[in-house]
Formats: sequence, structure tokens, C-alpha cells
Amino acid sequence: MDIGIPLRELGTVDIAGLRDAILAQGDDAWKEDKYRQEAFEVHHATESIVMVFVDIDRWPEIVVSQEPGWPRLADAALPLMNEIISRHYPPGGTVIRAMAAKLLAGGKITPHTDRHPSFHSGHRIHIPITTNPRVRFMIDGQPYQFNVGEAYEINNQKTHSVMNKGSEDRITFIFDYVPSTQVAAGA
Repeated sequence: MDIGIPLRELGTVDIAGLRDAILAQGDDAWKEDKYRQEAFEVHHATESIVMVFVDIDRWPEIVVSQEPGWPRLADAALPLMNEIISRHYPPGGTVIRAMAAKLLAGGKITPHTDRHPSFHSGHRIHIPITTNPRVRFMIDGQPYQFNVGEAYEINNQKTHSVMNKGSEDRITFIFDYVPSTQVAAGA
């Protein structure tokens, strides 16, 4: 969603439970759903554990399915997502995507904008789980370094990219929240 600025800081969040749930996942969990990596070239150097995902072929009808990561992450992720939504967004909307996303050490997500119409309607929230000093998130030509324990909304309608020049993978929990006004308007 175009929020008028490149990045909105959403403040401190307690990620302990979600971090533990994500870091407890084995290598197989990160490789079980390759849709993002295969459908979107920019995500080639990533791995994901997807909790929920919207059927983009049926958009603007909002059809969200629980994915393989749901039983393993939902108990830890839902309270944190609900807290962020209640503090910053109007109630009654729908989470259309939620996932843990790993950018492999040495990997990059090339500059892009999120083009599907669903990305114009939803707030894209990033919650860093792990990072390192050599990770840079670029939005609209400006570098940002996200901190563990903080939540951020990115303007995914601006050109953005991520580079991980560190020796450790970077893991971020991402979710997209579509406010009820967008849902009611047919997105």
C-alpha cells in the first residue's frame, strides 16, 4: 500500500515466542512451499514458511487459505499480529498473507515494486526475527536497517530491495493486513 512515506516505524514488539517458534523449524519446513521463489524471480534467494496466503487469481474476492506453516507458527504469530493491528490499524480487516521469510546469507532481493492489486490494498508489516549489520533494506533509494524487536510497515509501492552481505541468514516475519474499508470497497 502506498502509505505516503517509504517506511513507518510501528514500535517495539515482543518477538520472543514467535522467534522461538520460527527458529525451531527444520530445514524441510523452509523448503516445503516454493511458490514465492518460483512465481517471483526477485524471491529466488529466499525461503519461506507460509502461514496464510491469498488466492491472487480470485482477487478482488478475498479467499485466504491456511498453508503448511499455520499449525507450527499460528499460536505464536496471531497474538503479535493482533497486537500490531489493534495499535495501528482499524479493526475488522483481513490478514491476506503471513509468513516467515528467510533471505539467505549473501543473497539479495532485487529492486522491485509489488504489482499485484492486492498489494495496493494491504499494509505490509515486517517484523525482523534475525538480522546482522550487513543487511540493508532499500526503499525509494534510501537505505534502512531494521532492528530485531521492532515492527515496520513498508511502502511496497515504492521500489524496494534487500541485500544480505552477512554470513548469517536474515529472517523476517511478514504479514499483509487489508483494512475493512478496502475489503468493503471490493479491494
